Amino acid sequence: MAELKAAQSIDEIRAVVRAARREAKSIGFVPTMGALHQGHAALIKRAAAECQHVVVSIFVNPTQFGPNEDLAAYPRTPDEDAQVIYDAGGSSVFFPTVEMMYPRGYRTYVDVEGLTEHLCGASRPNHFRGVTTIVAKLFNIVAPDKAFFGRKDFQQATVLRRMARDLNMPVEVVVCPTVRETDGLALSSRNRYLNESQRAQALCLVGALDAARKAYAKGERTSAELKRIARGIIELQPDARVDYVEVVDAESVQPVDHASDDSVMALAVFMGTARLIDNASMIGER
Repeated sequence: MAELKAAQSIDEIRAVVRAARREAKSIGFVPTMGALHQGHAALIKRAAAECQHVVVSIFVNPTQFGPNEDLAAYPRTPDEDAQVIYDAGGSSVFFPTVEMMYPRGYRTYVDVEGLTEHLCGASRPNHFRGVTTIVAKLFNIVAPDKAFFGRKDFQQATVLRRMARDLNMPVEVVVCPTVRETDGLALSSRNRYLNESQRAQALCLVGALDAARKAYAKGERTSAELKRIARGIIELQPDARVDYVEVVDAESVQPVDHASDDSVMALAVFMGTARLIDNASMIGER
């Protein structure tokens, strides 16, 4: 993988980007926490199709994990990740350390108000503050023209798009379609936590979304009823525990009492120790 440039420090990745800029190359950026799968590969391929130099960062960000979450156990597979990046058309990979990103005495954080208190923000306090802070830092370091995120993390993508707009960051946040297994399960690094039985049960997330969308297509508009239908599908599974099922406005991420074509159903479900998320528009893709 001689063509894939690896940078271990901020100065190194900035030098790589400067060299690409001198060649008049546009910069695409895909920030990740590693444990890469074909969903990440799709983001890298999209970035490579739209930009001449693609930077991928791999950093398991401690500030977006809660005290009882899976920071220590989160999979770390740097060699396999580098191969995924190379195969997908990435140009360089940035491996920052915790000490580099949060030096001793670090005190500065980025908050996006209004979009982060519901859904994942309600059950994971400070999660989005960690996400917005690390992405803002990475945007400052890499200075990309475009940054690519997956729709599976619907709330995160919405929050980051608002952050970039509100802070006048010169980067376009591109949200790409969710990549799924052939049976519909959204790809996630946390899927590897599932045993065979839980993997089969996890299809209840897709089933719940599809059932709610079918009800909407038949004329149901009451959010409470759409949520009841979705919950009913999930609660049939013995290992499933609902974190949330909600119908929200696609732009504000605020819960709505009545669904419309601009609404999104979002859900989070614990399947064993794994917390899985998914979402779907009431119309269009899931």
